[in-house]
Amino acid sequence: MSNIQTLPLEVVHLIAAGEVIDSLAAVVRELAENAIDAQANRIVVNVWTDSLSMQVSDNGCGMAIADLMQAATPHSTSKISNAADLRQIRSLGFRGEALYSLAQLADLSICSRPKLEPVGYQAHYDQSGAVNERPKVIAIATGTVVTVKQLFKRYPNRQQSLPSAAQQIRKVQLQVQHMAIAHPHISWQIYLDDRDWLSIWAGANVSEILPQIVNSIQPYDLLYKHFDFFPNHSLHQNPETQIENQRESITITLGLPSRISRPRLDWLKIILNGRVINFPELEQIILASLERTLPRNRFPICIVQLDLPCDRIDWNRHPAKTEAYIQDLAALQSRLKECLAEMLKIPNTPVTYTNATNELLRAAERKTAYLVPAKRENFNQSHPSIKAIAQVLRTYILAEHAGGLWLVEQHVAHERVIFERIEAQWQVVEIEQPILLKNLDDDGVARLQALGLEVVAFGTQIWAVRSLPEILVGHRDCELILREMSQQDDPTLARATAACRSAIRNGEVLDLATMGDLLSQWQQTRNPHTCPHGRPICLAIDQTDLAKFFHRNWLIK
Repeated sequence: MSNIQTLPLEVVHLIAAGEVIDSLAAVVRELAENAIDAQANRIVVNVWTDSLSMQVSDNGCGMAIADLMQAATPHSTSKISNAADLRQIRSLGFRGEALYSLAQLADLSICSRPKLEPVGYQAHYDQSGAVNERPKVIAIATGTVVTVKQLFKRYPNRQQSLPSAAQQIRKVQLQVQHMAIAHPHISWQIYLDDRDWLSIWAGANVSEILPQIVNSIQPYDLLYKHFDFFPNHSLHQNPETQIENQRESITITLGLPSRISRPRLDWLKIILNGRVINFPELEQIILASLERTLPRNRFPICIVQLDLPCDRIDWNRHPAKTEAYIQDLAALQSRLKECLAEMLKIPNTPVTYTNATNELLRAAERKTAYLVPAKRENFNQSHPSIKAIAQVLRTYILAEHAGGLWLVEQHVAHERVIFERIEAQWQVVEIEQPILLKNLDDDGVARLQALGLEVVAFGTQIWAVRSLPEILVGHRDCELILREMSQQDDPTLARATAACRSAIRNGEVLDLATMGDLLSQWQQTRNPHTCPHGRPICLAIDQTDLAKFFHRNWLIK
C-alpha cells in the first residue's frame, strides 16, 4: 500500500505562508512593497516588539471596497492575470501570497480609501483570508493602513524560535534602508514601541539618502552617475522594443576611494528594478574593479542600480525575491566593469550654492583664518600648463598649472604608474644568478609559481628562484620583496607589492626633468587618485581657494 498522499490544501498554504513571512522584517518588506506599487511617496511603519505587531500606513492610491473583500484570499493579486504576465513584471509584488500568509499567521486588518472616494473602509480577515463581516465605513485619508497583530500567535514553536528582539529590529532597520535607497523619492517614518525611531526623507537620488543612513558619509564623499546600457544609444531594429531598450541603464553611487571606505562589506548593494538583491556575480565585478583603490582590509561603498527590461528578468528564483535570473549576464558584467572604470576617472562635482545661500555666506563670513579645502580634480585630463616647480621635503612634487597647485607624493604616484604597467603586461624573465630563499613553506612556493616564477628546490628548506618579474631584476631588496610576495594569496596584491617596492622612494632627491616625466606618466594612468593600496596621491589646491585664504576674493564662488 502506498504511503504517498496528497497534502490538504490548508497544509500547503501554511507551508507557503512560512516561506513568505518568517520575521517582522518580512512583514515590512511585503507591506511596503505593496505601498510602493500603490505609488505611495510616504510610508509610516509602527513596530511593537513585545506583541510582535506592526502597522504600515501609506498615501498611495488605496483600494476600493470590492478589492478589500478579496485582498487576503490565496493567490489574489492585481499585478498579473496570466502566465505571459510573469515575463513582464514591473511591480514589486505579484504572487498574491503576502496578505493571505499574514491572515494565516496573525490577526490582519486593512483600512483603505481610494482616491476620489469620500470615505474609506475597514476590513478584518479570518485565518482563511475571508472578511469576517462586511467592511465598515471609517474616516481615513487617501491611502492604506495595514495592521498585523500577534504574529505567529497560532504557532508558538515558530514564535519561540525567533531571534532576539534586538536582532529582529536590526533586520527591520536594514530592510527599510534597502527600500529607501532603492526608492529615494519616498519618505520613511519608523516608530518603535511608540517612540520615534528612524526617519529618512526623500531625495533626488541615492547620494542624498546614504548620508541620512550612515553618519560617517557626507554628500561630497559620493560620486553619482547614470550610464546607458548601450553606450552609443543603439536600439534594436524592432520599434516595439525601443521603449524597453531605453530603460536599460546602470546608475552607480560610489564612495570616493580616497575619502571613504568601510571595515565591512555592508554597503555594496545591487538594486534590480527597484529591489535590493543578492547577486555574487556582479558583486565580484565591483570588488575586482575597486580592489586596488582602497586601503588593505577596507571595502567600498558602492550602490549599483540596474534598470532592465522585464523580459530579461526571471524573479521566480527565491520566495523572498532576493535573487533573480538575468539574461545575457556576461554583457551586463562587461558593461558594469566599463562604467566603474569611467567612474574612477571623473572628478567630483564641486559644491554649488544658490544666490540666496551666497548672500548668506557672504554676510556671515568670519574675519579669521580660512580653510584651504582639498579639491578633487580630473587628473586624467592633460593640463598643457602643468609644470613641476619644486620638490618639497624630498617627498612631494609641487606642480603649478593655470587653475592652481598640485602636491603629488612621488612614491605613490610612481607606484600607480608601475602597477598599471605590470598589470597590463606582467613579464617574467630568466636570471643568470638564482636567488636563494630559506625556510619558504609550500604555500609560499605555490604562490610564487602562480605568478609565473620558476622556483625549484635547492636543498633542505632552501629554494632557488631562477626567474623574476622584469621590473625586479637587479633590485637591491629582491629577496625581501620575493618573500613578501610569497605571503600574498591574491596575485594582484603580490603585483602591487612589486610595484610598491620598485617605485621611487620618499626621501630620494629628484630633478625637475624627472619630476616632469613622472607627472606626465601619472596623468595617463586609469586611476590617478589613489595608489594600489588605497592611499591618496595628490592634494589639489584651487586658485580661488588661494585667493580666498589671502582675502583677495570677497564673494564665495
